[in-house]
Amino acid sequence: QVQLVESGGGLVQPGGSLRLSCAASGSIFSMYAMGWYRQAPGKQRELVATITSGSSTNYGDSVKGRFTISRDNAKNTVYLQMNSLKPEDTAVYYCNAVNELLREYEYWGQGTQVTVSS
Repeated sequence: QVQLVESGGGLVQPGGSLRLSCAASGSIFSMYAMGWYRQAPGKQRELVATITSGSSTNYGDSVKGRFTISRDNAKNTVYLQMNSLKPEDTAVYYCNAVNELLREYEYWGQGTQVTVSS
C-alpha cells in the first residue's frame, strides 16, 4: 500500500509558476514510476508528466517545455515545476504511483487544485 499526499497548489496569475510536491509513504518509493495527471471540470483526466525509477521522463504535449517533473528518492517525493502557466492549466492535479514490476499496484493521491487566473 502506498499513500500519496500532494501539496503546493493554489491560485496564480497567467505567466506565473508553481511547484507541486507529492510525498509518498508505505512502500519502496524507488520501485515506483511516478506521475502527475490533471482533470479540469467537464473534461477527462489527462497525462501531465511521468518519471520512471530511472528518471526517464515523459510529458503531455500541452505542457512540454513549460513543466518539469523530478523525483528525490531520499525524500520519497516527486515534484512538478510548472512555469509559464496558462488559464487552461487550471485543473485538479493528481499524483500517481505505479509499481514498475507489478503494474497492477497503482495508487492515486487526493488531488490539489491549481487555478490560473488574473
